[in-house]
Amino acid sequence: MEFWNSVLTEKSWNILKELTKKPVEFTLIGGWAAYLWTKLHKSKDIDIIVDIDNLRYFKENYDLRKNDRLKKYEVKFQEIDLDIYVPHFSKLAIPAEDVLQYTTKIQNIRVVVPEVLLILKQGAEIERKESVKGGKDRVDIMTLVFFADIDFDKYYSLLKKYKIEGFCKRLKEIINNFRDIEHLWLNPREFKLRKNEVLKKLRFLK
Repeated sequence: MEFWNSVLTEKSWNILKELTKKPVEFTLIGGWAAYLWTKLHKSKDIDIIVDIDNLRYFKENYDLRKNDRLKKYEVKFQEIDLDIYVPHFSKLAIPAEDVLQYTTKIQNIRVVVPEVLLILKQGAEIERKESVKGGKDRVDIMTLVFFADIDFDKYYSLLKKYKIEGFCKRLKEIINNFRDIEHLWLNPREFKLRKNEVLKKLRFLK
């Protein structure tokens, strides 16, 4: 099952691929980053982090809007939103300037590593847990913990570094309460096995 309309996700993917051809550097976070790590669910909107020098490119080439309330910049491509987060302005679970230290490349796209992505997704889920996007956040969180080969020791060390250890408790709640297993393309037995495996790893975190 896809979470978003396939026409919109295809349009969004094409916009993202076009951005990779531009003379601008960015790090992908959000739903598309989760897709690149898991290959399960595509995204409608695009979330990236850029430094101030690369933000200038967007100012000069796009209709860039500053969103002071949500501490980000935005470019709209009709139904598709490009959300741009920047160091020392945007409020993420891990500071944007630190996120830029935890990246790799997948399909020639610079993307945040899965442990950091999981924490960023959790931060988003906490902010909008009652919304449709909060539901998509939980699906992405579940796909990451089941399919992205998360190093949970690294995950927990990052939680401690940024003093957000409570995220671990919330992660266990999401896993225990998750019922939409059709979004994970697993049968009930497969889901139970993966769930127990992940919860066992989380139980021993220090």
